[in-house]
Amino acid sequence: MSYITVGKENSGTIDLYYEDHGTGRPVILIHGWPLSSKSWEKQVPALIDAGYRVIVYDRRGFGNSAKPTFGYDYDTLAEDLHKLMTELDLTGATLVGFSMGGGEVARYLGTYGSDRVDRAVFISAIPPFLLKTPENPEGVDGAVFDGIMESIAADRPAFLSRFLSDFYNVDVLRGDRISDEAVRLSWNIAATASPRGTLDSVSAWLTD
Repeated sequence: MSYITVGKENSGTIDLYYEDHGTGRPVILIHGWPLSSKSWEKQVPALIDAGYRVIVYDRRGFGNSAKPTFGYDYDTLAEDLHKLMTELDLTGATLVGFSMGGGEVARYLGTYGSDRVDRAVFISAIPPFLLKTPENPEGVDGAVFDGIMESIAADRPAFLSRFLSDFYNVDVLRGDRISDEAVRLSWNIAATASPRGTLDSVSAWLTD
């Protein structure tokens, strides 16, 4: 298991778990909320077989990474990505961000530029500034985010069950394209995430 230290909290270090496999041009896969790098288990071997070097990592607060009480904003998450890419000396990379991972890709490119990046892929991305405002009239009403955060705070395990049921559209796809076991695995991964990180990440979606 490989880790990179990206910061400190009190007497402990903030370490990110990552995996680095294959050879060739690097592809960095950035997982969605509230899961972990395990969500890429089908894509990793396919990309390795296609001749790429594949790097996956767990966002702080999720998976096997440290679970600090702060740093769930896009600026900090992009800085974590920058430190990982610098430590591994990645160049000519393709960044692939799914869901919240797309926000990290956008913030990384806006902050650090594209010197190390050749391509960026956004999959169902949650970019910064989703909140509906006069300047962003096509955004999402604040009451939606309030409801998400209230549900997480009240009963996070129950929220995760509802979220994943909707995420996988199990009423339609169960048994055909998604198994109960796959949904259960995702719930187990999400349930091990930091409660604070799960909640605070939602705040990052609202504004720039």
